[in-house]
Formats: sequence, structure tokens, C-alpha cells
Amino acid sequence: MTIQRYSVTPHPIDTLLAWIKSGEIAIPEIQRPFVWEATQVRDLLDSLYHGFPVGYLIVWRNPTIRLKDGSLSAGKRILIDGQQRITALMVALLGQEVLNKDYETKRIRIAFHPLEHRFEVSNPFIQKDSAWIADIATVFAPDASIVDLTDEYIAKNNGVDRKGISRTLENLRKITNNQVGVVELADDLDIETVTEIFIRVNRAGTELSQADFAMSKIAANEKYAGSQLRKAIDYFCHLAAAPEFYDRLKKSDPTFASSEFFSRMSWLKNVKDDLYDPSYTDMLRVAFTSQFGRGKLQDLVALLSGRNFETKQYEEQIAEESFSRLKKGRCVNL
Repeated sequence: MTIQRYSVTPHPIDTLLAWIKSGEIAIPEIQRPFVWEATQVRDLLDSLYHGFPVGYLIVWRNPTIRLKDGSLSAGKRILIDGQQRITALMVALLGQEVLNKDYETKRIRIAFHPLEHRFEVSNPFIQKDSAWIADIATVFAPDASIVDLTDEYIAKNNGVDRKGISRTLENLRKITNNQVGVVELADDLDIETVTEIFIRVNRAGTELSQADFAMSKIAANEKYAGSQLRKAIDYFCHLAAAPEFYDRLKKSDPTFASSEFFSRMSWLKNVKDDLYDPSYTDMLRVAFTSQFGRGKLQDLVALLSGRNFETKQYEEQIAEESFSRLKKGRCVNL
């Protein structure tokens, strides 16, 4: 008999967003450009408003790592599938900014028409039309009052039914009560199995998916500055393809611009030929092979998790050393 290695539990969207904000669930791709179109964000909100299913999220808790004092520490839950949907909700409901494909920080504003129960991507025409709420993030703001929002809408739209508008705004805000199924993978699954699940869920080529998973592991680690390392890899690849991005990066991410990574990659701003633009898969393979003498990216994921290949246990010292060696390999190859 096959043993089920996962659990499925429904959770309100409000709870999921709270977990994201508190760090209970790590969104490893948060520093990556948001790939959804604004219309996809709109459609997600429309589905939630009408009570349609929006799919499952899949999370996996990092392996339990043995700390230096001998105690055990369970890692964060990593969002394996559903990042785009969660990010879309954070953008639309919480008013957060995202990076677009040009690595520019942007807001995606979704508008709502209370009389027609319709969502649309906000634009200058909508913003001038009082029948629209130009940005639904105002409805979900922590200090927002349905009474005040209704009064404001009525003042701009004479003759509109107050009770109807109030009820509609209440229904809009209740979408955060909608339940989303969270598939949590068993925390004792080995790296190879989770990698295989990741590949199958994303239906992508093995090489690319393993690189994505490795990048996810890097970005989700706060203790060893994984986010900064991930940025170094991402930004290098972007600069290699678009040297003009250099000046924009200095302004958009001053913290990274002051790092050793940035100074080491500054030469790319003067590279004009387009013979070869490396992907982050290429960068990972070079850094990993040069420092670890291995070529399988799933082994990199295991080492970054702290796996001891001999004992099959997870140790903090191995995770720390692996991040240090990967950082060294990254700097050498810059």
C-alpha cells in the first residue's frame, strides 16, 4: 500500500497572507520579476469574488536541521507552487509593489465597479470615472471602514442605493475569507523526491526546474543572506543581456548597489557584444561545479539544506558552509 506523503488543508486567504507577511511561508521568487499580466491578476480577483476555485498551493517545510548545540530546528515552509497567485493577491489586496520584466518596481492596481460587480485593470479613464473604485487595495486597507467607503462612494454617485453598495463592498472584502487548499508535503521527504514533485508540478524541463528549485532554496534562506546571493545571480544575468540596466539598478536597489557583488559585476555595463548571455542555470552550474566538484543541481539543493550525504541527516554547519562556498564561487565567476 502506498503511503500518502502529503496533507491537504483549506485555509482562508487572509490567513495565508498573514503567514506570508510574518515569514511563516517563504515566497522564494519574491525578488524575481512578476510574470503575470495585469489582466491575470484581474481574473484571479474576479474568480474569488464569484466563488470559483483558484487551485491549490503546495508548500514544503525545509528539513529539520541539527543546530550546533545539538537541538533541532524546523525550517520555513517554502512555497513550491502558487507563488504567482499569492503575489497577485499581495499586489492587488495589500497594495504591494512588484518587479516587472525590466526590473522596474511597479504597482498593479485593480479597479472594481460596485454597480456592475466587475473588475478591470485600473487606467486613467477608470480613475476619472466615479462609478469605479480605482484601486481595491483601499477597500482592504487595515483602517478601511465600510461605512466610510460607502459614504464616499454615495457622495460621488448621487442616487445610488446605499444598502446595495454597502453590501457589495462587504462581499468584496469577504473574498479574503475564501478557502484555498494548501498541500503540505511531508517534512521527512528527501530532497530528490521534493525536486521531482517540483518538476512535475511546474511541467518544465528537468534542468531548468532544478535550477529554479535551487534558486528558491537560496532566496528563502535569511540566515546566510540568501536573498542577496540570489539577487547577485539574477542581476548578473540581466546585466549581461541589458548593460543599460546598470544605472537603473543603482537607483532601484541601493542596498545591493553597495554590496561587493555589485562592484564585481560593474564591468558588464560596458559590454556591448551579444555573443552569449548566461542564464541563472549556467551561473549556478559553473559556481557549483567549481566549488563543490558536483554537477547535479539537486545535490546543491541538498547541500544548501544542510544534508550530510553519509548520515542522511541535516546539519546547520553543512548548510552554512555550502552557502559560503557558493558565495565564493559566485564572486570568483563575476
